[in-house]
Amino acid sequence: MHIVCLDLEGVLIPEIWIEFSQRTGIAALSLTTRDEPDYDKLMRYRLETLKHHKLGLVDIQRVIVGMCPLPGARQFLDGLRECFQVAILSDTFYEFAQPFMRQLSWPTLFCHRLEADVNGDVVGYHLRMPDQKRAAVAAFNALHLKTIAVGDSYNDVTMLAEADTGVFFCPPARIMAEFPRFTVTQNYNELRTVILEASTVHSARTVLW
Repeated sequence: MHIVCLDLEGVLIPEIWIEFSQRTGIAALSLTTRDEPDYDKLMRYRLETLKHHKLGLVDIQRVIVGMCPLPGARQFLDGLRECFQVAILSDTFYEFAQPFMRQLSWPTLFCHRLEADVNGDVVGYHLRMPDQKRAAVAAFNALHLKTIAVGDSYNDVTMLAEADTGVFFCPPARIMAEFPRFTVTQNYNELRTVILEASTVHSARTVLW
C-alpha cells in the first residue's frame, strides 16, 4: 500500500506569509522556506517583524479567512484520496490551517502550533518535533507503507529524500538546480501522472483518476 505525503503551502494552498505580506505591504514578511533553509531563523525573523509592526495572530487570521486553495487543488486531492492514503505534512500552524482544511474536506494534517499572549501577540512557536516531515515519512516506511512525498521548498528536501519517491511541485529554479535528484512537476496533471507511475496500484479507480 502507498501513502502520499503532501506539503501544504505551495502545493495545495498559496503561501500564507506572502499573501499576508502583500495585504500589509510589509515586504519583509514575504520570505518563505523557498528562500531560507533555516526554519528557526526564518520564524524568529517573522516574529520579530510582527512585533515591530504591532501585528498579532488575529491580523494574520483575518487574511487567511479570505484565502482559498490553489485552483484545482480540491479536485486533485479528492481524486488522490480515492486511490491512496494521504497525509499532509506541513510547517504551517494549526492556528492558520483550519479554514483551508474545511475547504479541502478535512484531510489529515500534521503541523505545528503558535503561542500567543493574552493580547494576541505571537510570542513563540512550538514544533511538533524537529524535522517532523522526514520523521513522519520514516514512520510510515516503518509501517511497511510505500511513501511518495511531494513538496516545493528547502524544508521539504529531507522528506523527499526519506520517501521511496520524492517529487517537487512547482519549485523555484534555484532549488531544482540544487537538488536535481528529484522529479519536477509543474501542474496537477503532471503530478498525478508521476504519482501513478510511482505506485503499484492498478485498480479501476486509479485508471479513472
